[in-house]
Amino acid sequence: MFIYPAKAAFNRVLPKTKLYANAKPSKSLKEKFVSQISEIVWKYKLSPDTINLAARDEFTEIQIFDILLKDPELSAEVLSVIDKAIPYPIFFRLCYEERIKGVAAFKRMAADGSGKWLVDEYFATEWMDSTNPAMSLPVALDLKTLYEQMLFMYIDLSPREGEALETLVERVKLIRKHRRELKALEAKMNCEKQFNRKVELNARVREIQERLRLLTVHC
Repeated sequence: MFIYPAKAAFNRVLPKTKLYANAKPSKSLKEKFVSQISEIVWKYKLSPDTINLAARDEFTEIQIFDILLKDPELSAEVLSVIDKAIPYPIFFRLCYEERIKGVAAFKRMAADGSGKWLVDEYFATEWMDSTNPAMSLPVALDLKTLYEQMLFMYIDLSPREGEALETLVERVKLIRKHRRELKALEAKMNCEKQFNRKVELNARVREIQERLRLLTVHC
């Protein structure tokens, strides 16, 4: 978690109905909002006026939302609804009892000139005691760089030398995809009775394991 300047404090409760109006979630998603979330607080607004960093490209503000949970589980679909309703990058702080967890999506502007923000992969910290010391914001010259440096700290894979944030995100997505494939293949292999088929599956497992090794190696 980060320490935010007092000048950036916003401290306004965000009504769920406002999010519904902007994102138009399904009935089942609205039910998740009700069953999983007690309150959403728009806690901080990082902008040129509040932290003395210049806007750059589409990055004019970064928002910090506190989500007070009814239980420790929160559907990623719920976060996606909020991200789609708010046209700025958001760092969420999930709060449950005396614990806190950071979550944020990689958000970027669509390349088609529509001005629409695209919500990509989500990254999260571990749950931690809310009394743990927070860290200072990363050093940056503008809001875009600040956003990138903040998100880098949520990704549990070290960037390679000179690796851009978008490239790192794509590498993480491939790793997650291959891990899902590996889990499914290993389950199939454990249930397979035919020897020849088992050999084929094992070869595929080794192939994916090698891809994962290459993707995770730091070079």
